[in-house]
Amino acid sequence: MRIIVGLLANILVTLIIVHVILSYVMDRFHPVRRGVDSIVEPLLMPIRRALPPVAGLDFSPVVLIILIQIISNLLVNL
Repeated sequence: MRIIVGLLANILVTLIIVHVILSYVMDRFHPVRRGVDSIVEPLLMPIRRALPPVAGLDFSPVVLIILIQIISNLLVNL
């Protein structure tokens, strides 16, 4: 169980980081970016509604990574 939760958490965190990098270097209609966006965007949208951009910076990916780490640690410790 610990390995599976850790693996899923690492995959999600990696996808979030890839999402952020691709948003700077790749057109949003590129198939690779659309695939990553289809996984990450539904997770980011509730955070973006609660936490609007500050000075033009979107901190929702950072918040999501922190939440994933907290939830994975809680699940592993159960």
